[in-house]
Amino acid sequence: QLQLAESGGGLVRPGGSLRLACVALKYTLDYYAIAWFRQAPGKEREEVSCISSRDDSTDYATSVQGRFIISRDMAKNTVFLQMDGLKSEDTADYFCAAAWRRYGVPCRDLEAGDYDYWGQGTRVTVSS
Repeated sequence: QLQLAESGGGLVRPGGSLRLACVALKYTLDYYAIAWFRQAPGKEREEVSCISSRDDSTDYATSVQGRFIISRDMAKNTVFLQMDGLKSEDTADYFCAAAWRRYGVPCRDLEAGDYDYWGQGTRVTVSS
């Protein structure tokens, strides 16, 4: 069974940067669509960004467009989320998730229920 582990969270000042990593244990991530979700206290979970399984096409939530970049490093079996220009409203627990059942479908067309495997999350706190 695919296992995911996130890292890279922490405390950062507004305007700062963090790079989150989602590494797969035991299996390659090459054939999976990967998404980053976040959930802030008292709020619903939202999808932040995703990268597709076949062509690595990407998609972003409007709230992070132009500030976050998702990328896949096959050599490291890792998907990164580079977060720049962080704002207090980015404070949340961030989770990565992997989907394989709908291989080849652009990730922007996937829903949360399509993601079969989830990591434990990493906390991002943006505060001065």
